[in-house]
Amino acid sequence: MQKLQIIINASEGLHARPADLFCTKAGRFEADIQVRNISTGSDFVNAKSILMILTLGVIPGHEIEITASGEDESAAIQDIGVLIENDFPDE
Repeated sequence: MQKLQIIINASEGLHARPADLFCTKAGRFEADIQVRNISTGSDFVNAKSILMILTLGVIPGHEIEITASGEDESAAIQDIGVLIENDFPDE
């Protein structure tokens, strides 16, 4: 299992377009990918579900934790981390 803790700096937080990009990126991997909002103490949710991502209420400055388990877990964590670090650019 791979883990990543990262602060969301995107001006929209993890809502609308960033949430869609996050889910799309997570959906490209076979690994089971989960995410939680550390800042609010939420439970983990499926990172491949936009509805579940939106329930986390991630706003700018919140810290999230992402876990990935499976064959391509390292690539998943790396690619999602880059997406967040770059503030969710369009691909």
